Amino acid sequence: MTRVLLVDDQALVRSGFSLILSVEDDFEVVGEAGDGAAAIELARALRPDIVLMDVQMPVMDGIEATRRIVAEDLAKVLVLTTFDHDEYVFDGLAAGASGFLLKNSDAEHLVEAVRTVAAGHALLAPQITRRVIEQMVAGERQPPSERRSLVEPVGTHTARQQMAAPAGLALLTPREREVLELVGTGLSNAEIASTLYLGEATVKTHVSNVLSKLHVRDRVQAVVLAHRVGLV
Repeated sequence: MTRVLLVDDQALVRSGFSLILSVEDDFEVVGEAGDGAAAIELARALRPDIVLMDVQMPVMDGIEATRRIVAEDLAKVLVLTTFDHDEYVFDGLAAGASGFLLKNSDAEHLVEAVRTVAAGHALLAPQITRRVIEQMVAGERQPPSERRSLVEPVGTHTARQQMAAPAGLALLTPREREVLELVGTGLSNAEIASTLYLGEATVKTHVSNVLSKLHVRDRVQAVVLAHRVGLV
């Protein structure tokens, strides 16, 4: 059973999410919060598996709440975002979010997203991944003083420190390296499977192996690494 905490300043939105998730046999909605500060307190008290977190809220926004929840290892956070707010994606990455869900997603995608994050996988819609890549490439063209880091410190080590010495790159098999290159272009697992004529389950295994060998937290860090080391 995956225990979910819903965080949104609109009660109607929370009710809608609760209705969608509650009809699934493997979900239990354990609480609701209307702002980031309340979310942190509930996360401490209820210890949910997943926090479904809105961004724009009173008292404390979802990005700061995500940062604190992840720092205390209270739960995994799935952030709700929209296409026209790229900065939320970058800030959410820095805060340690495990995934991003578009607010206009349908019920099926919501359920799939929560299950994906609960299973320990990072979730980033292919469309958002491509926007991250575009912003990253544009940032690398800027003078160093003007660049904005896409991934800031998480825990005691920064993602940049991890990517400065990707020793695990030499441990990748030829197929895993090929998968990493395609992940770096923003392709989803299904698209990679189609490109390489593999089963999607096989691709998921390769992606998991790549993340493990490279010691990166999630798919997004793998994208950044692939670009920084010149694979893409």
